[in-house]
Amino acid sequence: MNVVLKPLQWIYSIYAFITFIAIMLLILPFAFIASLFGRIKGGNMMIRLCMLWADIWFPLIFIWHKKIYERPHDKTKAYIFVSNHISYLDAAIIVKAYRQPIRPLGKIEMSKVPLFGFIYRNAIVTVDRSSAEHRANSVRILKSLINKGISVMVFPEGTFNMGTTPLKSFYDGAFRVAIETQTPIKPVLFLDAYRRMHYRSLFSLAPGYSRILYLDEIPVAGYTINEVGKLKDEVYAIMEKKLIEYGAAWRKE
Repeated sequence: MNVVLKPLQWIYSIYAFITFIAIMLLILPFAFIASLFGRIKGGNMMIRLCMLWADIWFPLIFIWHKKIYERPHDKTKAYIFVSNHISYLDAAIIVKAYRQPIRPLGKIEMSKVPLFGFIYRNAIVTVDRSSAEHRANSVRILKSLINKGISVMVFPEGTFNMGTTPLKSFYDGAFRVAIETQTPIKPVLFLDAYRRMHYRSLFSLAPGYSRILYLDEIPVAGYTINEVGKLKDEVYAIMEKKLIEYGAAWRKE
């Protein structure tokens, strides 16, 4: 059966990549215009263009998102959103999950991709984890955005979770910024990204449902900077529990 289905999956994946690029080329002129309006207004415009991109692309490749709210979500508030990272598809899911002014934190390497890198640089905050100076500058930008009422989004695992546990260990950054700016943390889990496209191959893409789970916000009032580890462990435990409860496909049984 796999011998029959594998070529079909390759064809489907190639079709998905072609449509992805075609939509990108259509929005690129508008992205150039948006970039002229500065990092805040122009960045918000760029995010909305990326939302439109995703809204067109996902139905074309037969991936349907289902949003599950464990608590009502207030889109008017600024949050530090944290999500699990398990798939190449996560970057595209971001703009389906977060429908409000937001800036994700992303690896600087992606900004070097031709054409796509231009949109990437203007829509997110880049970070070079190998440079302490660059990391510190990225944190300053995140704080500035929060002070302007714009939410930020971080994958606290930093990179793909390639193990069988629900999550890999978290970096401190998001939790330190949350305490320093007194901004609540809001976990949002991508439950089916691994099923739709796992990290081992770009040609593993498969159609189907993709659930996005919105958890309750986690206040940081009362936490001090010396309690970053405590807050990080609290958020980790909540996210781990819910990934198990909702059946994360990659977790160890």
